[in-house]
Amino acid sequence: MTPLPTILVADDDRSIRTVLGQALGRAGYQVQSTPNAATLWQWVEEGEGDLVITDVIMPDGSGLDLIPRIRQARPDLRIIVMSAQSNLMTAVKATQRGAFEYLAKPFDLKELLNVVGRALAAPAQDIEKPASSASPEERLPLIGQSVVMQGIYRSIARLTTSDLTVMISGESGTGKELVARALHEYGRRRGGPFIAVNMAAIPRDQIESELFGQERTVGGRSPGRFEQAAGGTLFLDEIGDMPPEAQTRLLRVLQDGEFTTVGGRAPIRADVRIIAATHRDLRQAIRAGTFREDLYYRLNVVPVRLPPLRERLEDIPLLARHFLAQCRDAGGPSKVLDESAIARLQSWRWPGNVRELENLIRRIVALYPQETIGSDLIDAELAEPLANEAVTEQAAVEEPLSDSVSRHIMRYLVAGREGMPLHDLYARVIAEVERPLIQMTLAETRGNQIKAASMLGLNRNTLRKKIRELEIPVVRGVV
Repeated sequence: MTPLPTILVADDDRSIRTVLGQALGRAGYQVQSTPNAATLWQWVEEGEGDLVITDVIMPDGSGLDLIPRIRQARPDLRIIVMSAQSNLMTAVKATQRGAFEYLAKPFDLKELLNVVGRALAAPAQDIEKPASSASPEERLPLIGQSVVMQGIYRSIARLTTSDLTVMISGESGTGKELVARALHEYGRRRGGPFIAVNMAAIPRDQIESELFGQERTVGGRSPGRFEQAAGGTLFLDEIGDMPPEAQTRLLRVLQDGEFTTVGGRAPIRADVRIIAATHRDLRQAIRAGTFREDLYYRLNVVPVRLPPLRERLEDIPLLARHFLAQCRDAGGPSKVLDESAIARLQSWRWPGNVRELENLIRRIVALYPQETIGSDLIDAELAEPLANEAVTEQAAVEEPLSDSVSRHIMRYLVAGREGMPLHDLYARVIAEVERPLIQMTLAETRGNQIKAASMLGLNRNTLRKKIRELEIPVVRGVV
């Protein structure tokens, strides 16, 4: 009879040890628990255990510091790290030192059991070796402890151990460049340059020479961003604004690993990691014929979606206090937020996301002498945007839908004149109207497809088919 797997649990919190012991025992595992790092290391040295679950901070040492020692002594022993210090740095350190998975406290027991099962089933050759022992700087480019941010931290941590191409999507102001910089600064290429290029800020006729360089009759070759980023990371922001001819050249670089300058013939090796970002729906752009589908799949190797601030309201107090601390550290006055101010911040929709919140905090610190920021100050600064938003919404209501659609169709036709091939235009336009109609109706019914079908006047099976065809995510109970 095969013996039950033994799991070694190290955590100085007795309640955590008890809960894990009971949950793992019910799941059919043997459990050995300890409140300190020394006992855990003794068990590992003696060859005990099939899996380690360890806290980061214990009275006699750090679980993170134990990971390299455990990996060296027993390379096949999987390690799961759990921590109440739920930030990006902890996730990065745990992953780069060789942990199988990182979980933030409080964690869901079902998720933990799922991770335990995967860890015990993982073939030895699939377990990554620890990354370089060089420690990343103690900086936190991303702030937040919400569940959605924990998922992003884990994704970033895993991606720092590879050079895979990443596509970051998210609304303006959500921090896409911060994620790109984190991937670079904590990754394998941190010793090389980080070059950021905003496609929307470069004239269309200069993008190719900006990226790939240009052969000049006087002064020799002018290097482009690909050469400047050699050995490092090239961040292509607002990739959805890249013109068709530049898309073709970029696709060749991703396929062949080399490029030529504008006007040149000699191939140059592309020694860069590419990270792209967009606030646009690129699938819609593909349907509209303004973005190449083959390029999309080359760039979208690993997608990372950054949520708008309205989807992580629990992070707003932490972010606001972080920006207040930055103002204080820069020589500004010390200020605090009262509970009414925090509640008011959490009730705002934040169309400009984290960037809008940062600007608001900096503005209040500069303009008001009060040490305590209350909801009255927040309201005073949000009053003008509220008025502007009301005017904008009224204008949108008064504009006929046909006028808005006409402007959209004209953009397609202009793209066709500029060389982008157009086909199936009727189907594309219908799909672009149909997708938000169904998506917003589902949001209104909180994912209830029966109610949504009734509101739309569709058969439920027809609605399900359209959801699949249009790749519309449905999350029940979420607006």
